[in-house]
Amino acid sequence: MSVRPVDLLVAGGGPAGLVTALHAARAGLDVEVWEPRPGAVDKACGEGLMPGALAGLLALGVDPAGHPFRGIRYVGAGRSADADFRLGPGRGIRRITLHRALREAAVAAGARIEERAVGEVRQDDAGVTADGRRARHLVGADGLHSPVRRALGLDVAAARHPRFGLRRHFRTAPWSPYVEVHWGSEVEAYVTPVAGDLVGVALLVSTKGSFDSRLRALPGLEELLSGSEPATDVRGAGPLRRGARRRVAGRVLLVGDAAGYVDALTGEGLALAFAQADAAVRAIVDGEPQRYEREWARLTRRYRLLTAALLAGTRPRVARRALVPASRLLPPLFGGAVNALARPVGGGR
Repeated sequence: MSVRPVDLLVAGGGPAGLVTALHAARAGLDVEVWEPRPGAVDKACGEGLMPGALAGLLALGVDPAGHPFRGIRYVGAGRSADADFRLGPGRGIRRITLHRALREAAVAAGARIEERAVGEVRQDDAGVTADGRRARHLVGADGLHSPVRRALGLDVAAARHPRFGLRRHFRTAPWSPYVEVHWGSEVEAYVTPVAGDLVGVALLVSTKGSFDSRLRALPGLEELLSGSEPATDVRGAGPLRRGARRRVAGRVLLVGDAAGYVDALTGEGLALAFAQADAAVRAIVDGEPQRYEREWARLTRRYRLLTAALLAGTRPRVARRALVPASRLLPPLFGGAVNALARPVGGGR
């Protein structure tokens, strides 16, 4: 006896996949999520949700515990520059806390989650077959190194200047109401308050080395953390820049990091994933999956242009040294850039 095909199979049970499943289930689709890792899935990320991303999460009825922050502070060479959000606070949320909340919401909406991975992918005009399971559509939300993207031949060559992320939590009360970005000559650190007694420190680097050795390159931050006990092991991710030839291949759509990612520099990863999940499901429900390619380009345009420009502009050491002083001298420009990034992706709906 044949098994009835599902309307949507989602590969990947991280935030992008779970929000896709949540939208799909609430739209009346029969949806399964395949995620090979058990329990709450952790990842090396900054864990700070900008106001736009937080608004998108709350609009879904998902409200995980965390710690508020009022804006962004750049720190370097003993100086700092602050930019407050105009739309209200952001929130630092542990990745595992966010994952649990999204998983509960997706299951409550009717999505089924199975502990398995998508391997072979074949498709025809009527649907997609993944490891023998038949679905009308497949969403690949399986991360930076997406096996679905690779299986469809949509990978592009690696970036010339790869960057990597390292993250660890420290047991200490947040010393700042901001997400602090500490700038060094070859590393930047994103310090996010995620609880009243816990901060996350995410390092972005372009050369190999240990977390501790990279932290030593930021003596001001190292001093702030002096005496604080590490609360988690070091997690790594990268290379961060990943591309896709396109986001739609027949009945397969790519969402989140699987769809292409420039860098974590501007902190828009989760906001982009939430907006892409919504757009992908709407295109599927409307019977126009190809429309998602245009929607993806529209939703990510600001991120792609601004992040690429910032990466190019901060690659020279002299530019990195000048970044904090320039932000102090031009507060309207710094504040405008921060608040542009804090807006809902696509202008909100």
